[in-house]
Amino acid sequence: MNRETAHGVGPVTHGSSDDPDLLDFSANTNPRTPPGVDEAYETALNAATSYPPEPPSEYREAAAAYVGVAPEAVIPTPGGLAAIRMAIGLAVEPGDSALVPAPSFGEYAREVRLQGGTPAFVPPAEITESDPGDYALAVVCNPNNPTGEAIDHGALRAFARRCREGDTPLLVDEAFLGYTDRPSMAGTEGVVVARSLTKLFGLPGIRAGFAVATGSFGDAMENARRPWNLGAPALAVGSHAMRQTAFVEATRTRVERERRRMRETLDGRFDVRESATPFLLLDVGDRPVGPLVAAVRERGIAVRDATTFRGLDSHIRVAVREPEENDRLLEVLLDV
Repeated sequence: MNRETAHGVGPVTHGSSDDPDLLDFSANTNPRTPPGVDEAYETALNAATSYPPEPPSEYREAAAAYVGVAPEAVIPTPGGLAAIRMAIGLAVEPGDSALVPAPSFGEYAREVRLQGGTPAFVPPAEITESDPGDYALAVVCNPNNPTGEAIDHGALRAFARRCREGDTPLLVDEAFLGYTDRPSMAGTEGVVVARSLTKLFGLPGIRAGFAVATGSFGDAMENARRPWNLGAPALAVGSHAMRQTAFVEATRTRVERERRRMRETLDGRFDVRESATPFLLLDVGDRPVGPLVAAVRERGIAVRDATTFRGLDSHIRVAVREPEENDRLLEVLLDV
């Protein structure tokens, strides 16, 4: 990244609401947090008069157990996006091209452009069928945001093998994988996995995440990591959250049940995509998206205008929240 490329690349629109008077279905984070996070944060805050441990061994061990890898493969980062930025920064040079899914999380393409590279957009469902040999990096979001689709694990492993054969690093963003029982790609040779604690644990403000990478690329990421890049509260709360297996299982069960119920209710009014995530993508057809979003907002609910995603001109995205909150959303969407 240099000053010239940074001047030429603007921010990505994320679109979540910060209005406390609205019931927020625009953000895709868990409305619940694991038990005990308050106590973990308070204890860590009292210890924050000193630098956090370096390297952060406890956090690494918790993350390693969470995804089933050796602790030395874990690179702690302040959120999943920091892991994504580090991987793209090490893989992409000016003039390179990177394989990027679209519609998907807009920060992938932005980070590629910040490095002076060019994103080559491919539909998420087709990216594992692509030839990665001509690219400096391939990116997969699994499950994909905002469409909600999950990639078959066998197809993803086969794609990772072709990436290795072409000497192309593969970055897999698993921000929403914890909502499923699908296996992680963490620890796979030639693959960098980015994980966030924002979504599943409902802690976007903590800014805790990690990457998993092995081999020479993993060594480069570990060397590039800044010391003390997570504060004491983020390390403590993150370590605690990743050990809450009962919370994870309960969340998966609740979200799956509510997502199915919401999809069945809305599918007669909208074209609703199947999803493995805590959100649903709705095609509103010929109705203008802006006025629809505004009408829902007037009823006290924020939904995500998904037209800011590449290739989605008639869509909104809605989160899966608590059952009684979901009832309210369904009532409004069926009425506007």
